[in-house]
Amino acid sequence: MRAVVQRVLRARVTVDDVETGAIDDGLLIYLAIGPDDASTEVEWMARKLAELRLFPGPNGFLDRSLEEAGGAVLLVSQFTLYADTRRGRRPDFTDAARPEVAAPLIEAVATALRARSLRVAEGRFGAHMVVDAVNDGPVTILLDSADLDRPRRS
Repeated sequence: MRAVVQRVLRARVTVDDVETGAIDDGLLIYLAIGPDDASTEVEWMARKLAELRLFPGPNGFLDRSLEEAGGAVLLVSQFTLYADTRRGRRPDFTDAARPEVAAPLIEAVATALRARSLRVAEGRFGAHMVVDAVNDGPVTILLDSADLDRPRRS
């Protein structure tokens, strides 16, 4: 599971000129599912997204989480995060999970975030979406569940 996480002042997503989701202060999250992802990755991703300290506290440092800051989430499915660009000029997306695997896991992440009392707005899985966002900072973080198995540097 991979995510690009952006702290935003506001963000919205539209499909066919109809707004499907919008937030003010919070996180715009582009989320992709890998073919081997399962509930372990869902729980890890939801916890990371809710608890990462990406919001400034009184001293200006990034020391408050989304939960602590009272922010919202705009969750947008983004299979292109699994693009393989090693050969040629056309990205290969075969490393992304098939829609029948990915859609329920995207929704499971949204459900897990809501279970943490976070407000979650969403795009529409599989649709052509237009995303408008005002980045804050900018703060942009990459999360990859492959990091679960990678040893941490000392």
